[in-house]
Amino acid sequence: MIPKIRFLLTAFIIAIFCFPLARAMAARQDSVHITTGQHKISDQDTSGAQKAAVRDALEKAVQSAFATMVSPQKLGENLDFIYDRLLANTMDFVSSYRVINGMVHNGVYLVGVESKISLEIMEKRLCDAGIFNPVRNNPKVLVLIAEQGPEDTHPRCWWWQPEGQPYASVAEKSLEAVFEQARIPLVVTGSHYPDPAAYNVVFSAMDDQTAAMALGQALKADMVVLGTALAQESANRMENEKTFEADVSFTVLDMASQKGVIHTTSTATAKSIDTRGAGQALVQAAETAGQALTEKIEGFWAQAMKEKRTFDLYVEGDTFLARFIALKRQLKDIREIEDISPRELGSSHAIMEVSYKGTPAEFANAVMLRTFEEFGIEVSMVSDNAVKIRFVASPNSNVAPQSPQDGLNVITPQPDTSFQGSANSTTGQGIVQEIPQE
Repeated sequence: MIPKIRFLLTAFIIAIFCFPLARAMAARQDSVHITTGQHKISDQDTSGAQKAAVRDALEKAVQSAFATMVSPQKLGENLDFIYDRLLANTMDFVSSYRVINGMVHNGVYLVGVESKISLEIMEKRLCDAGIFNPVRNNPKVLVLIAEQGPEDTHPRCWWWQPEGQPYASVAEKSLEAVFEQARIPLVVTGSHYPDPAAYNVVFSAMDDQTAAMALGQALKADMVVLGTALAQESANRMENEKTFEADVSFTVLDMASQKGVIHTTSTATAKSIDTRGAGQALVQAAETAGQALTEKIEGFWAQAMKEKRTFDLYVEGDTFLARFIALKRQLKDIREIEDISPRELGSSHAIMEVSYKGTPAEFANAVMLRTFEEFGIEVSMVSDNAVKIRFVASPNSNVAPQSPQDGLNVITPQPDTSFQGSANSTTGQGIVQEIPQE
């Protein structure tokens, strides 16, 4: 009887502690903030001033939490949302708070508050308002896992010498499930694997990092997880049960820096009367490594997104003003752009200063992926500190190009001075009012 009670007690403890943990892992953790607040004391109402000061401190915490979830550009574009939807309902986002200290100073009540703000609730409000897309704010990942089980003579994969064998990686599916829970989008899902040769990518070996990054770039991934998963039977046995050991090793390749930036490994064991134990061990090892991997990826990506580069964007072309406004609207949808400010605006050209989380080449590639109804984009030059683009007529457009005397000749990669001029130039001053700065 006692062993049965002990078993039920153990199961109850596992149910209480493990299941809430799983739910917590799926949700965003609350963010902790320490803020100050103040409010002037009126009619000796110290208690009312204290409550108002606490409210002020909590509003600052909510603003701070909002700023961690969106770019400065998004924050500036949604100031009305902050005041109308967030600060008007501050307590909706406060999970808990405590007053650190409070005092009266020069007729004002001052207070310090430590609070926990629910990022999960805030994220939902931002998603409902169309301001925040959690998938868009995470890197796109290509997963390449070579797996070898007890019955395999060598590792199996789909990108290098598949030899017509079916590929179904237990570790890969487990890792994909962890990424899905963390809302990290994958460029390849299911079993519809692309042919690297179709992108002119050839792997010299299964762990060819150069080819893996080339395939990642071709599939528009931000990162590639290249790894191995091995499961084998160990010497340990108990009656008819066998023990299986699994070992996984994952390396994350960053497309921007073209190098490995994260590495993690994990091991696990499982018992079974048949080879299903190998799969169980692989699942456990991949899930453990995957949880560590998502945290490291999110940390690395958050830091990478903070690092921004500033360079000059030169723009010219026919029907300049209308097309320039259309270009600016499209640029708003490129998440890595922090800020665009005009340095010189004319009737047929512009020089813009761009703050971008990436290289000028990556910016040029992002612009090339945008589509315009009545014209196209031609990138004529990309350097470490500048990008030059030109508006060109769409193949389906019947608009006649302007004559050469308008000064809109085709840009060649040779050095030119067509965009040089004083920052105080009065050329095209009327354009400044028509193009609001972000």
